[in-house]
Amino acid sequence: MERRDIPKHKISKNAIRKSLRLFGLMPASDKWLLALGTLFLAVTAATALLFPDLLGRMVDAYTDVNRLQESAMVFLYLFLAQAIFSFLRIGLYVRVAENLTATLRNRLYRSVILQNMDFFHQNRTGDLLSRFTADIGQIQDTFTSNLAMFLRQLMVIIGGIVYLFFTSNTLSLYMLGTVPVVVVISLFFGRFIRKIGKQVQELTGQNSVIAEETFTGIQNVKAFTNENFEMQRYGNDVEQLRKKSIYRGLMRGAFSSFIIVCLFGSIVWLIFLGLGMVRSGEMALGELISFMFFTGFIGGSIGGMAEQFVQIQKTLGAVERVLDLIEKPSEQALPSWGTLEPVDGRVVFDNVSFSYPGRPEFPVLNGVNLSVDAGKSLAIVGPSGAGKSTIINLLYRFYEPDSGKITIGEQVIADMCLFNLRKQLALVPQEILLFGGTIYENILYGNPAADKEAVYEAARMANAHDFISAFPEGYKTVVGDRGIKLSGGQRQRIAIARAMLRNPQLLILDEATSSLDTESEQQVQSALKTLMMGRTSIVIAHRLSTIRHADTIVVLKQGKIIEQGNHETLMNKEGGYYRTMVEKQQDHTDFINHHENP
Repeated sequence: MERRDIPKHKISKNAIRKSLRLFGLMPASDKWLLALGTLFLAVTAATALLFPDLLGRMVDAYTDVNRLQESAMVFLYLFLAQAIFSFLRIGLYVRVAENLTATLRNRLYRSVILQNMDFFHQNRTGDLLSRFTADIGQIQDTFTSNLAMFLRQLMVIIGGIVYLFFTSNTLSLYMLGTVPVVVVISLFFGRFIRKIGKQVQELTGQNSVIAEETFTGIQNVKAFTNENFEMQRYGNDVEQLRKKSIYRGLMRGAFSSFIIVCLFGSIVWLIFLGLGMVRSGEMALGELISFMFFTGFIGGSIGGMAEQFVQIQKTLGAVERVLDLIEKPSEQALPSWGTLEPVDGRVVFDNVSFSYPGRPEFPVLNGVNLSVDAGKSLAIVGPSGAGKSTIINLLYRFYEPDSGKITIGEQVIADMCLFNLRKQLALVPQEILLFGGTIYENILYGNPAADKEAVYEAARMANAHDFISAFPEGYKTVVGDRGIKLSGGQRQRIAIARAMLRNPQLLILDEATSSLDTESEQQVQSALKTLMMGRTSIVIAHRLSTIRHADTIVVLKQGKIIEQGNHETLMNKEGGYYRTMVEKQQDHTDFINHHENP
């Protein structure tokens, strides 16, 4: 996944204070390693500052062979020390950064996965994934290199300026009045050009989007004879891109001219002044060479520090976003696996009303009262938007009711441990989500502690063992992204096997056969019948023919129960809503059968 661009964050006391909390996530050993790495960083900065001074001394000693050899040996030791301490610093910083990154990833994942369903409805998946990729990646880069480079360049700037004033106050003042100013102006000019470059990239991407849309929908383009319209649209976009690209080129040329005239000009001017001071005896030639090298070091460090400063600004925002998620209160802490208190399978909704948090003015359930005894089946039918799936969401406690209560056995589910509640439920939804692993792994997901024989038995009971065995790789067959390599009926039966393996007290079927053909539906219905035996079952049905044998059928409309009873009772109700629904579906089925089999 590509790392998206991260916005900069304003540096403030609060932002810095929040970022410093990262150090609280480090163990004491890592803090000591970070301090030691910073010490090594200071040593490498100091050795870098010795280089221009030693170079100047070497120039002054060019007539003395012994002094030249001594200077060469000092350079050798200097390079060796810098190489050793740089390696040690990088190794320590990388270790600390990777340990911190691993801690952040684990804590962030734990915090996100323990949030309630409303959190996931309010936050886009792409934004959440960006916390794991862009934001944590930004923090990782900062601790690995950006922070170290920023500190090193700061040390070089301070140390270099101090050395320059010891060498020549006059030349130092000239340097500080020209080179840093030119460097800073260059940085702002460079940012302006990068902004224009980003606009060119956006226009280029927009240009590609137009072509992609046109080629993808070419049938519509030709059907509506809009070739000329599309050519004009594409041509207008190309013209904008052409003008912006020319403007960018001119600005780049102006920037190059500025660098040649101002930056190099100021350096040549300093050299000219310095040579005059050498002729007058105010400074030695070696000192001038050292001075100019220090000037180059300082200019380069100012430019580099500005870029590192931008990265640190981005990191402050990344830290805030990551810590906000990590510290967000979770739905409920999970107990250890195996903590499971069996519950009676009787389910009761007592005067339950509910509106979704994002739409409080639109009630979804209004004073719903329903019950299903342990081991019995309850079917819920009604038009779209009646509140059928909401009943399931409340039973799972994905949301809490606005009023009323829901009980399982003698326990109010609002007082139950979420883990204990959901562990005893199993859901077979209409849209089956299989993970991208093997068939075996997807069935095992229902109970990760189950053994191989239990998985095979669950597949047999779900009428899935035969088609799984027919695959060349059997249970090791990879299902593909979201199970794309399997048919709808195969995915449904694997989901049923997963629920079988879970061995739940309460079974929930959310329109589990509505999108299947007749043959697949018969196979799935047979598996569902086996799954429902001896379990409390709540079935949301679209095809009413699948719930004829339910112990109780509830008809929901606009969040209220308008009819309740078994199939025979409701069909005997003249003009009843359920009877009307059944008759309409029968007429529709007869019509299709007549035209398919005349």
